[in-house]
Amino acid sequence: MIRKIIQIDEEKCNGCGLCADACHEGAIEMVNGKAKLMRDDYCDGLGDCLPTCPTNAISFVEREAAAYDEEAVKRHLSSRKTSSNRSTANTSPVESQLRQWPVQIKLAPVNAPYFDGAHLLIAADCTAYAYGNFHQDFIRGKVTLIGCPKLDAVDYTEKLTDIIKNNNIKDVTIVRMEVPCCGGIEHAAAEALKKQRKMDSLASCNHLHRRGHSGLINKKAQGI
Repeated sequence: MIRKIIQIDEEKCNGCGLCADACHEGAIEMVNGKAKLMRDDYCDGLGDCLPTCPTNAISFVEREAAAYDEEAVKRHLSSRKTSSNRSTANTSPVESQLRQWPVQIKLAPVNAPYFDGAHLLIAADCTAYAYGNFHQDFIRGKVTLIGCPKLDAVDYTEKLTDIIKNNNIKDVTIVRMEVPCCGGIEHAAAEALKKQRKMDSLASCNHLHRRGHSGLINKKAQGI
């Protein structure tokens, strides 16, 4: 049937999502940062979404479209509510796995008691922000040190060498981003290990993982 229905100009859409919030039928959803009319039969043609759009990306057109289906809309809204409730029910506070403080390499005391017998994690600052499950997958069960050679403008080699030299470190896990500036923290750890003759080079680590699309590189040296 030919009827009045909304049309969304994706070029004008700025992705604010106001129209999706205003659509009581749930006909509009955000897809890849743009508003999209999901199904013709969800749109009642009343245009509550039009005045909310700050870029005038939404307009009325008359075209061939399925008739507005109130029952389909009710089922759709009910399904969305159920999904939302499930999501809320499955959300619980995430417990921190951090075992000590401070965590900054430059602030950590060389002879801190928590280093004795520690499984040591040396991580670039950005990694915990890039990888959502960082506490569970990396921090849990480890003593954590973080740093950013670029922002701190310092070479951590001497500090890490002293920590490894003066403590009974069981193993070292290094987590960095793939970006070049993170290479400094890996280099410092490798040099610290070599100075203590704990391993020939970090390249001989027995683990090297790339974590999904987060850009993380995880290396682990055992038998220190």
